[in-house]
This record gives sequence, C-alpha cells and structure tokens, in this order.
Amino acid sequence: MQPPAAQPTTTPATPPATGPVSAPAAAPGPRRSAPRLYALDGLRLLAALTVLSFHWTASTDAREIWGGKVPMDFMPGIARFTAYGWLGVQLFFIISGFVICMSCWGRRPGDFFVSRVIRIFPAYWTAVLLTAGVLLLTPGLGRSDARAGLDLKTVLANLTMFHGQLGVKQVDGVYWTLWMELQFYLLFSIVVTMGLTYRRVVAFCGIWSFAALVAPQTEIPLVRMLAMPGESPYFIAGVAMFLMYRFGPNLLLWGIVGFTWLVAISRVHQLKSGFEVVVGHPLSWSGVALVITLCYAVVLAVALGLFDGIRWKGLTVAGALTYPLYLIHQEAGWTLIHWLRLRGTGSGVALGLSLVAALVTAWLIHRVVERPVSGLMKVHLNRSISTMRAASDGPAAGTTLVR
Repeated sequence: MQPPAAQPTTTPATPPATGPVSAPAAAPGPRRSAPRLYALDGLRLLAALTVLSFHWTASTDAREIWGGKVPMDFMPGIARFTAYGWLGVQLFFIISGFVICMSCWGRRPGDFFVSRVIRIFPAYWTAVLLTAGVLLLTPGLGRSDARAGLDLKTVLANLTMFHGQLGVKQVDGVYWTLWMELQFYLLFSIVVTMGLTYRRVVAFCGIWSFAALVAPQTEIPLVRMLAMPGESPYFIAGVAMFLMYRFGPNLLLWGIVGFTWLVAISRVHQLKSGFEVVVGHPLSWSGVALVITLCYAVVLAVALGLFDGIRWKGLTVAGALTYPLYLIHQEAGWTLIHWLRLRGTGSGVALGLSLVAALVTAWLIHRVVERPVSGLMKVHLNRSISTMRAASDGPAAGTTLVR
C-alpha cells in the first residue's frame, strides 16, 4: 500500500538543482510562503498506523498467526473498528496529491524525477530484501502463502517495482499501492514537463477526472490502468487542496474537491465489498463514507491553514518513519507476532512488542539506509541530469565531443 505514499512535506522539498522552470508563471501570486507542514507528517504516520492495525487485528489473511482464528473471533471490540483501517490508503493518496504538487512546483522534469527516485527506492529495496529474508529464513512462521513461490527471481523482479508488469508475485501485499503512486507520478510528470502553472494543474485535474469516469466503459486496458478510476479522485483532490494552500480557496477549487468527493462516495459500495471478503464480515456503508469524508476534511484543514500553529518538530520523525513502516509492517510483522505467540506471549503483548520492533526497524532504515543512500544517489543522478541537459541544450548539439 505513500506512498504511502510517503513524501517530503516542504516546499520545495529540496532546492532546485538548476534553477526554476522556464514556463510562464502562474497568474495569481502565492497566498503565503510554505513552511514545513508538520501536520502532514503526523497524518502520514496516522495513515500508516491505521493500515497496520487493519492487517494485524482485522484481516482474515492473518489467521495462521492466530492459530487458525480470525481477529473478529477473539478481539471483536478492536477488530470491529480496525476493520476500517484500510482506508488509511485513501488518506495516503490525498496527501500524495497534495505533496507531489507542492514538492515539484518550480522544478524541471529532471529534478522531479530525481526527487521521486531517491525518495521511494532506497527504503523500498531495503524492505524487499528484509521481508524476503524474514520469510525465507523463518519456515513455519508467518503465512505459508507468502513463502510459496518466493525465490531469487521473484525478489530480483520485485526490486524493479514493476513486478506486476513482469508477471511476478509481490514479496509483500502492500506493494500494490506503490504501483498506484508510480502511475500518478507518470501522469503528473506530463504537467511538470510542460511547466507547472495554476491553469495547467487545474486542467490536469479536469482531464483526469473525465478520463477516470469514462475509462471503465472502454475496452482498452491501458486506458483503464492509467485513468485509475478507483484511486484518481483522492490524488486529484490532494492536488486541488494544494492549490488552495498556495493560492487560496475559490469556487473552482472547491468544485474540484467536492466533485471528487462525490465520485469517491458513489463508489463506496464497490470499494467496501472487496474488503468485506478480507475481514470476513459486513462493513457499514455509512462508516466507510464517514472515514473517507474525514480523510478529505483533515487534509482540507491543512490546506486552509487550520493546522499552521502545529510546530512540533518531533512530527518530522513521524513523517520519516511512515514510508519504511508501511513497507515492512505486513508480512514481517505477521511473522514476528506469530513467533511471539508460539512462545506463549499474550495477544496484546505480542502486538505491542511487534509495533515497537516495527517502529525501531523503520527508524533504522531511515537513518542507516534512506539518508545516506538517497544523498549519494541525488549527487550522481543530478550529475547525470546535468550532463544530459548540457548535451541536449548546448549550442553545438549533435557535435561529437572528443576528450
């Protein structure tokens, strides 16, 4: 499941490497400067924890770690609520739309590409290797389905993040949301290439909304895939909310957000039916609709400046933990819970210890892998992009250089 969304929440996240884009500036001026949005860091961690709670205490996929039982059988008071935790993904998508638009405003396409690569791949590669190692080295623990067919070829294909397109199983089920994020990046990169302006971003929101509505009626799989009819309302809403944050709210932006909310609500029945199979009991239509509405509301509150007073720097740590925590919590987390349960640890204690272990591991991935590897990759990728620009934009383009 951003990525996750997990994205930086500064404007811009890193200074442009080669100056601003040459596209015409947006007509309205910024409503204000954009400090770090600490509230978004907290919301991202909250989203990750709700998804974690769903997998650990509501999903029937975890019955093996609970001795063949399903969570609703022995912790109904908790499972009744955490059965809606999967909606943390919808919150991730809204935040991703907001943050991606914010972080690439005033950047060239190459800068956007570099920022996304260094943000998503170091932690992802680590999570794939860690999860695969846990599953392969702990026979008899965790889910047998997760270990079935897991081999070197599968792991290597997963490192590309295009394992689905290569016809290879996921090392961890949460990776499906990363493909949604990648598709969003691809679509938004078109606007970044043209040069981000207020008008172009609004047009992007309108065109994508229309495409997402008509895509299910087409017979072209590629169109349906890129239009992302199930996920696009949340990304589009996040993009429009960023425009509210940067330029101030107006009727047009309210209309975009309201339209995407109506589309999202209209698809609640279809959305919840799939997860009712996972939790093994009916879910409330009004409950799902309420949580989706709250996801919209909290990010809107950020866009309208209602959380500007939040300045707790500890939330930056929360934001840093979110992405690696999301990537490692499912299969590795289930395996650890199972190991603790087999040693007689009570359910509550096993869950608590596993949560602490997952948070510590996420912090270590961030400190030991993400920060140093991302920094190194950034230097070399920026150098590569600069070389490409110099070769493409130089006065003697096409001339062979002899060194």
